[in-house]
Amino acid sequence: MKALAVIGYHRTGKTTLVTTLISELVKRGHTVVSFKDIHSEAYRADTEGKNTNLHLQAGSQAVFAKGLYDSALVFPKSLELKEVIPLLKADYLIIEGLKTAPVPKLVCAESTEQLDELLDDTCFGISGLISDKLSVYGKLPVFCLQKSLNNLMDYVLSHAFEILPISDPECCSACGKSCYQMAEDIVQGRAQRSDCILDAAPELQLKVGGQEVVIVPFVQKLLKDTLTAFVDNLKGVDKDSEIELRIKR
Repeated sequence: MKALAVIGYHRTGKTTLVTTLISELVKRGHTVVSFKDIHSEAYRADTEGKNTNLHLQAGSQAVFAKGLYDSALVFPKSLELKEVIPLLKADYLIIEGLKTAPVPKLVCAESTEQLDELLDDTCFGISGLISDKLSVYGKLPVFCLQKSLNNLMDYVLSHAFEILPISDPECCSACGKSCYQMAEDIVQGRAQRSDCILDAAPELQLKVGGQEVVIVPFVQKLLKDTLTAFVDNLKGVDKDSEIELRIKR
């Protein structure tokens, strides 16, 4: 699943840009899911006192609410992006907000001062209110939705890449950098998406409930060495064959 984020200050055109991206990607035959980062203290995904909320208060780890017109999966905590990604399946993930996400970003702004505060090496383009005043800022193109929508979409399709594993730096950093630094290098052309070591063919694969779980290289090696040492001490087995272990619970 490829991903990109739209970041910027309040009322600078983020939601307009996000909904336009979703609509245009769908028109081009792609499936899309979106992620909205909300900072309002007043926002709640569930309503206190409602039946779904009572389920959570009773200890349910999640509640799936099926209505007549839509459905919702509610968790009793704020999930991180890396916890949400396994729940999503589409060609593209469009994120509104979440400037810490290790993905390529479009920045919406009203002024160059806002741009200077928000821009970093994960940013590959600019849009929003400032697109009425500028066509380029530094080395970054500025896209006006009314004038250059097709150019914007072509640019997005060429810059979005498969989302990185978002591993904790202390657990991985097998490539020598954090996932955010890797995203910066990919956007700036200093690295390729294939340089992520976690995405290389793993020496050890773990599946839980049929779903593959990403394991950082250090843990892969630890588990592999432990299992290999155990199997090597068994009699009557081909020590050069692949090892397959299934655990029923």
